[in-house]
Amino acid sequence: MSPERGRVGGMAPDTTKLTRKQVAAEQLADWEWLVGVIEARYETGGFATGLELVNRIGAAAEEADHHPDLTLTWPLVHVRLVSHDAGGVTSRDVAMARRISEIAADLGVTPTPHKLTKLEIGLDTADIPAAQRFWSAVLGYDVAEYEAVVDPDGRQVELWFQETDAHDEPRQRFHVDVTVPPDQAQARIDAAVAAGGTVVSTDRAPAWTVLADPEGNKVCVCTWQGREAD
Repeated sequence: MSPERGRVGGMAPDTTKLTRKQVAAEQLADWEWLVGVIEARYETGGFATGLELVNRIGAAAEEADHHPDLTLTWPLVHVRLVSHDAGGVTSRDVAMARRISEIAADLGVTPTPHKLTKLEIGLDTADIPAAQRFWSAVLGYDVAEYEAVVDPDGRQVELWFQETDAHDEPRQRFHVDVTVPPDQAQARIDAAVAAGGTVVSTDRAPAWTVLADPEGNKVCVCTWQGREAD
């Protein structure tokens, strides 16, 4: 199920997109903003409890006419909220998140926002439109309104494009972006360094910190903080 247009509480839906800082100010204890959506992760301890959580969320979503993406596995439930008609997170998502948190607390399941991670792949290219056309075709993805191609079902890894000068091979062109909750970024960086990596640049931290593996391959540990229009 994906979020859709609808009336909430008998009123027209609010399509005002919230900034990252506005979402953070809501202090949603179970939730994190990760690349344009808010997500929660609940450890249920078993499949039956997870199914009960999903059923209760489903009933609340039907009542609000605003539906989250739900993933049920043993032993956890992952929840993703975004208003597609607004192109981002709105007050509807915040209200739905609060309701889901209430349901989870009533069931006694454990929120684990510190374990949330969003993976993206970036490709350096001198011709973004051409790259978008090719990778959209080969992956079966949609061309996004920004410089990326995205899974139409919102389940697979996003591929985004970063402009660069034309060059001959060899040169690294793909890199991985790992977005984590802001309070988890330093721990992730420290763990990578302890595992043999090096910090390449902190110039844009906390938005992103560039690391390299022992062979020099780059990865960015990212957060929502420190970015424009946050």
